[in-house]
Amino acid sequence: MKLVLPGEIFNYFEIVNVEVDVKSIHVYLDERAIKPDKYKKQKLTSKGFHAEVIIQDFPIRRKAAMLHVRRRRWLVETSGEVVSREWDSVAEGTRYTKDFATFLKGVLGHIPDQLQ
Repeated sequence: MKLVLPGEIFNYFEIVNVEVDVKSIHVYLDERAIKPDKYKKQKLTSKGFHAEVIIQDFPIRRKAAMLHVRRRRWLVETSGEVVSREWDSVAEGTRYTKDFATFLKGVLGHIPDQLQ
C-alpha cells in the first residue's frame, strides 16, 4: 500500500488493516499520536479517535479503493477542550480525495455522486 498511496499519508497515519474483496480494497488508517502543531506547548492527552470517515480514492487494479480514516482526539488538560489536527485532504462536497476528484472532473467533466 505504501507504493500506491501518497507518501505524506504515512507521516501522520499508520495502516492498521487492509481488506480485499472482488470489487474493492479497504485500507484502514489510524492517525499517529502526534500532537497538533497548534497545541504543542500544552499538555495533551490522547482520548481515542473520532468516528471513522470513509474516503474513496483512485481505483487500484479495477477495484474501488476505500480509505477508512480515524482521526485522533486530544484533551487539552488545562481547559478540558477536545481538539484534533485539521485536515484538508477531501474534495469539498465529496468523499473523494482531492487528487481523485480532480482526475474525475478532468475525465468526466464533473465529479459523480458515486462510482459504479
